[in-house]
Amino acid sequence: MEAVLAGYLAHLAVERGLAANTLASYRRDLSRYLLHLRSRGCPSFAEVSEADVLAFLTALGQGDEQHPALVASSAARAVSAVRGLHRFAVREGFAAHDPAHEVHPPTRLRHLPKAIGVAEVERLIAASGPEGAPLTHRNRALLEVLYGTGARISEAVGLTVDDVEAGQVRLRGQGRSRVVPLGRFAREALGAYLAGARPVISAHGRGTAALFLNARGGRLTRQGAWEVLRSAAERAGLAGVSPHMLRHSFATHLLDGGADVRVVQELLGHASVSTTQVYTSVSVDRLREAYAAARSGARHPTS
Repeated sequence: MEAVLAGYLAHLAVERGLAANTLASYRRDLSRYLLHLRSRGCPSFAEVSEADVLAFLTALGQGDEQHPALVASSAARAVSAVRGLHRFAVREGFAAHDPAHEVHPPTRLRHLPKAIGVAEVERLIAASGPEGAPLTHRNRALLEVLYGTGARISEAVGLTVDDVEAGQVRLRGQGRSRVVPLGRFAREALGAYLAGARPVISAHGRGTAALFLNARGGRLTRQGAWEVLRSAAERAGLAGVSPHMLRHSFATHLLDGGADVRVVQELLGHASVSTTQVYTSVSVDRLREAYAAARSGARHPTS
């Protein structure tokens, strides 16, 4: 088996041109695999079964006295190396069958999106800026739209005045458009901005149909919107808040409140419901808290 492994590594180096660091990782993983096979009484690759390969995959995740447990990405690399070794063994005539053919690398764990609580959203929006200033009205409207519709930041800054109509907003992003209803807080913030603040800000510019304007009267950029959020988060004492975190919060709070996952999929503009389902992994405690908040009439993204 050592001779087959040496031949496989030479094949990777000469014919596949793998880098030295990658070859070192393959050599380390596959040397461990050969030790595993010996411990299970396999004298050659012809004697290896699928159960032997699966046992190695389990061992990678559990670790032992000589080896720490591997994270999914490292285990996936090791399993890929094992699959390649067995294909090579069959191709070169050292085995009649490939026991690793149906053994697939582990998938990486999907990390739950970060979300902030409803109370933190309220603190953030309350910190939009000095009371009564035109840019404060703009900032508040922007933050309410980001949270209240789940819009991506590019979708929010791409809005025009005509995209807001009859208590809803048309968002355009990633090759499709969708209409999302505006909750009471977002409607009130946008109404105040459009009625009083936007005309004042637009007087500094040459005229544009953009909904959100910068201080010179032009369209607010992504960087400008980021700065609005960063400044508000700093004033509110919140660390690490991003526009996408507001989008995550929108989805999480809706699902916590009992919204159907396919409705949230449509609101977020996800092409597949599987993308939205990552938000459904909420704890029992979160559900209880959301239920209590809903019963007490607390803020929700949409009514």
